[in-house]
Formats: sequence, C-alpha cells, structure tokens
Amino acid sequence: MDLLNPRIPLGDWIEDGIDWLTSNLGWLFDFIKLVLTGIYDGLYWVLSTPPYYVIILIFAALAFWIRGWRFALFTALGFYLIRAFNQWNNAMSTISLVIVAVLIALIIAIPLGILAARSDGVSRVLKPILDLMQTMPALVYLVPAITIFSVGVTPGAIATVIFALPPGVRLTELAIRQVDPEVVEAGYAFGSSPGKILRQIQLPLALPTIMAGVNQVIMLSLSMVVLAGMAGSGGLGGQVIASISQLNVSLGMEAGLAVVIIAIFLDRVSNAIGTRSSALEMVKHG
Repeated sequence: MDLLNPRIPLGDWIEDGIDWLTSNLGWLFDFIKLVLTGIYDGLYWVLSTPPYYVIILIFAALAFWIRGWRFALFTALGFYLIRAFNQWNNAMSTISLVIVAVLIALIIAIPLGILAARSDGVSRVLKPILDLMQTMPALVYLVPAITIFSVGVTPGAIATVIFALPPGVRLTELAIRQVDPEVVEAGYAFGSSPGKILRQIQLPLALPTIMAGVNQVIMLSLSMVVLAGMAGSGGLGGQVIASISQLNVSLGMEAGLAVVIIAIFLDRVSNAIGTRSSALEMVKHG
C-alpha cells in the first residue's frame, strides 16, 4: 500500500461480509422478515380495520387517563386532522412500525444496559459500539438492511432498531449504577439474591431514568421510521419521500404535520407513563 496515497477498502470488506451473510444465513433473515412482517401486519390490522373515530376515541381515552382532558382534546383534534388530511392509513402504518421497532429495541437495550451496569468489562466493550451507532448517519443503516432484506417494512424496522437502541442501553446502565449502593448492600445483608435485588430494589428505583431512555427510543424510532420510507416501508415516511420526489408541497406539509402530531402524542404518553410508574414505586417503597 502506498503510504502517501492510502486506500483501505473497508467498504469492500463490509460488502463481502454482507454477501457472505446473505449466502449462508439467508434462512435466518427470511425467518426474521417473516416474524417482523407478521407482527407489523397484525398491529396495522388492529389500528386500521375499525372506523377511524373508534381509534380516535381509544387514543383520547388513553390520553385522558394519563394526562387529563386537555391532552385528550389535543389527541382527538390531532388525529381527526390526520384523518382530514387523508393520511389515516399512512399514520397507522407509521405507528405500527414504531411500536414494532420500539419493542424490539427495548427487548435488546434493557438487558444490555443491566449487563453493562453489572460488568465494567461489558460496559467498556459496549461504549465504543454505541458511540458508533449514534454518530453514524441514519441513512447509512438503510443500505445493508435493504441489501439483506430487500425493500419493505423489515429493512425499515431493522434500521430503526439499530438507530434507536443506544439511548436505551445507556440510560438503563446509568439508572442501575445510580441506585444507592447502601440500599443494595442492605438487600444483600437481608439475604436477598442478586436477581431479587435487581427485580425488587434496583429496577424500581431506576425506573424514572429507564423510562427517560424508553422515551428517547420512541422519539428516535419515529424520526427513523420517516427516513425508512426510502426503504419502501410506506407510511408517512413514504409520503414525505413522495412529496420530495414530486415537489408536492401540500403532500409534504400534510404528512409532516401528521408526524408532528404522532410525535407529540407518543412523547407525552411515554413521559406520563414513566412519571406515573415512578410515583407508584415511590408509594410502594415509601
């Protein structure tokens, strides 16, 4: 290699690796695609089959129970606007994809965060990986995902999970590490096992910070799902991409406003659930 004109073919190595994976683990990727598509289709059917006003009433009732009548009114008017923009099915598609991505991200992130909090070695290994995942441009994740899974819902979901995962891991680790060591030591003194201490002491006390991580995962998932429209995942992201390609300002504004309404709804709901869960835990342990 010419030291004055260096060329490291990293991209070629990654491409060769992806080719090897698709050739040797195609059955696994087909299974992942089948499972993700099945979950997404089920959620989309639940949200899109009933009349739109039924879903609006359900969302408004959830908003009222969590944050009161003002948020319920905002929710009802916001989702009614989405229907008036003729973006209802696209919005339900986006919400379904966000739910799938968030569930998978949390299933991976929370155990990894707990493991990192318990092991400094695991934490040291995870930190540079999470740094890379957070600093990599979001659109880059779509390229290998589309290569492996072709266009559709699955590459969008996979790219969204990768993009949204880091804050869930980081804030879970931080939450566990911030639990007062004296409380943990008291648990050990009373003969509790590590698993029991985790379930009954560390996780309840760490819940507010963990829920902050959940909120970040939801928001990042929603932002990435819009970009995942480039992967053919449809929904509001597909509408935004279509508006750009067609220079259709009205379509872009309507789809963009629908995204904003969904983002506010999901943000307020997740924050309220975290606050309420924290309050219940304080009462339980107070």
